Amino acid sequence: MRYALTNGRIALPDRIIAGQAVVIAGDTILGLAAAADLGSDTERLDVAGRLITPGLIDIHTHGALGHSFNERDAAAWTAILQENARRGVTSLVATIAPEPIPDLAACLKFVRSWISSPTVIARGSLCPKAISAAAPGIASAQTTGPAMTEQPCARVLGAHLESPYVSPAQKGALDPSAMRTPDDGSVDALLEYADVLRIFVLAPELPGALDLVRRLDALGIVPAVGHSSAKDEQVAAAMRVGLRHATHIWSSMSSVVREGPWRKPGVLESALVFDGLNVEMIADNRHLPATLMKLAYKCIGPDRLCAISDACNGAGLPAGTRYRMGAIEYVVGDGVGMMLDNTAFAGSTTLLNQMIPVLRDVVGVPLVEAIRMATLTPARAIGLDATLGSIAPGKRADLAIFEDDFSAWRVMIGGKQISK
Repeated sequence: MRYALTNGRIALPDRIIAGQAVVIAGDTILGLAAAADLGSDTERLDVAGRLITPGLIDIHTHGALGHSFNERDAAAWTAILQENARRGVTSLVATIAPEPIPDLAACLKFVRSWISSPTVIARGSLCPKAISAAAPGIASAQTTGPAMTEQPCARVLGAHLESPYVSPAQKGALDPSAMRTPDDGSVDALLEYADVLRIFVLAPELPGALDLVRRLDALGIVPAVGHSSAKDEQVAAAMRVGLRHATHIWSSMSSVVREGPWRKPGVLESALVFDGLNVEMIADNRHLPATLMKLAYKCIGPDRLCAISDACNGAGLPAGTRYRMGAIEYVVGDGVGMMLDNTAFAGSTTLLNQMIPVLRDVVGVPLVEAIRMATLTPARAIGLDATLGSIAPGKRADLAIFEDDFSAWRVMIGGKQISK
């Protein structure tokens, strides 16, 4: 089926344009064309001046609606992925928090089975056929334009493992009982699932960490510094053997300390200064005040600074709701997950679409760059920018059409339309 999205503002990587249509055939973007040049064989969907963007890509998200990706349960995953899809997040990296090694291996095995599901491969945007109930509010019948699907799911691009090999001093809301060191021989059980691992978080100051970074890099997995007490020279040493990503800036990372008269920069300063690092930022206007988000944007820029949700089980749930991740219980606060004693955040409860207005209105990022930080920049960080992240000929037809408040009016995953 060939169709076109007409009468919209189109977000390209470097500008927003009007007066063109996005032309799609099957699951692929053919390119842009003037509406007058569309043939009679092209069906049209008039988006009435709304903003057309690439589908959002969240490379760090743990869950939603009371569920997390640590659950090895198809119904739980379906709930998370449908909630993301209806918000305009068309693909994501399922983020897994530390647990005992056998449990983590089982989680990664589930990721592999999900990604290799024949339904997911064949139809792109559907949840596994064992799950039959459509998400609440999702239309099940086509009204106009491309075919609609009853079971829209954001695509899972792989796993983002916040590994056990992190610093207890920077654990944040992670379970300290699961923490280990990279030299204890346990990592082999996790690297059996290298085919689905996209990002692997570790603390480079731990024993055996540099060898692990080398192994990850050789396997094509993105090594990331996070939940770390490292100094800048330890980060630099890890970068020389493959480290290229930094997890949620300012959250659970070391900063400058004094050793005698000497000031020693930490992971934070490394993330702000080292050009070889892609850096994540939780742009929920809760984890970081405006001044810090502005500093990250000025230092790092939109081509390396990735907007992430770090959404937890509490995303989409009302304030006061309690939820669990592993052995620990948390509570939904005002737009953020919290430890019960209020000593640390426990992920965001804001999904990625609502972070774009924060970047635009609070941080002052130009809209085109804010969109890029949630699309092309994360796609590039995980090596998938050749097929995802921008509206360009030959790329996958994952698209979102947003209202002015960045609620999604329509979403297209692999060329199939879903509707709220």
